[in-house]
Amino acid sequence: MAQFTLYSRSYCHLCDDMLHQLRNFLSDDSALIDVIDIDADDALVLRFDELVPVLFGQKNGQDALQICHYFLDVDKLKDFLNAQ
Repeated sequence: MAQFTLYSRSYCHLCDDMLHQLRNFLSDDSALIDVIDIDADDALVLRFDELVPVLFGQKNGQDALQICHYFLDVDKLKDFLNAQ
């Protein structure tokens, strides 16, 4: 099963949009989505401040990979899901 981490912040319409689109794309509940507010952690603000939303994916015990930021890139998401 794939797991996704969406780094976002409150009151971010791009973050809300990406989460909504991701949930619609994964409509069969085949993946877990963890939403992390970067403003709760100074290290995350330093890393992702102007890039949010940032979507990472992980599956099969592999390291998490950055899939996209700002907008959901459906082609990259499909590539991630179809990769071995």
